[in-house]
Amino acid sequence: MLDKIGIAATSICALHCILLPILLPALPLFGLSFLADHTWEHYFLLATAILGTIALFTGFRRYHKRLYPFYLLYLGVSIYWIKHDFSEAYEVYFIVVGASLIIASHFMNLKLCNSCKQCADEECKIESDEMNKETDDKGCCG
Repeated sequence: MLDKIGIAATSICALHCILLPILLPALPLFGLSFLADHTWEHYFLLATAILGTIALFTGFRRYHKRLYPFYLLYLGVSIYWIKHDFSEAYEVYFIVVGASLIIASHFMNLKLCNSCKQCADEECKIESDEMNKETDDKGCCG
């Protein structure tokens, strides 16, 4: 559930950044000029990173014990964060790449969790334990 919220939050953030130049002149008319501030973007991005960390950690701890979704999340947040350090012409690329990595981390976490949830019954857990011994304990279901 948290992964789906994270995907939605990242998508909204990306849409905000992409549509902001188009909507910028109208924001003061609606009393929403604070949305044009870079500080707002950073707060929203931090909230997305915190939510993503919680979602990924939940899947990590309960199911898959894999770290690479975290790598994608933090790489995406970092790329998204530094977009203002470059020319405005490149900002869209930073937004698309950063948001894509964040969303990919959530999809990967969902896939890993769903593949390990099937190990909940005892028979699958025994098979998984045997497979883990063969693969140096790097399989799912821990």
